Amino acid sequence: MKYLQVAVGIIRDDQQKIFLAQRAASVHMGNMWEFPGGKIEEGETPEQALKRELLEETGIEALNAVPYDIIDHSYSDLRVTLHFFIVDRWNGEPYGREGQPQRWVAQGQLNAAEFPPANAEIVARLKAGH
Repeated sequence: MKYLQVAVGIIRDDQQKIFLAQRAASVHMGNMWEFPGGKIEEGETPEQALKRELLEETGIEALNAVPYDIIDHSYSDLRVTLHFFIVDRWNGEPYGREGQPQRWVAQGQLNAAEFPPANAEIVARLKAGH
């Protein structure tokens, strides 16, 4: 089974809104919404991967990334370990650099059904205000 380690940024502004991006239709869990991030490369720490991925995907330079949680999840063909960080300070304005749709959602309005199953626990905690 394929195994991936992924760094994930929960980009949250002063109004408690969270930046989401939509996954491409062609990828695993396509068309679902996600917190931006990506694969941790060999030799990278989760935080280094997060900063690189956020720059590549959203065009921002993360200035503050606080570890939030680590979730292990197994799909039928894939096991992932997701390293979640709260990103509450950054340079630039996040946007879909790879052309992906994106939006800001109030933290209390997050909907777990729109996310890959591995995110369900995190979405529930955020929605509850944690």
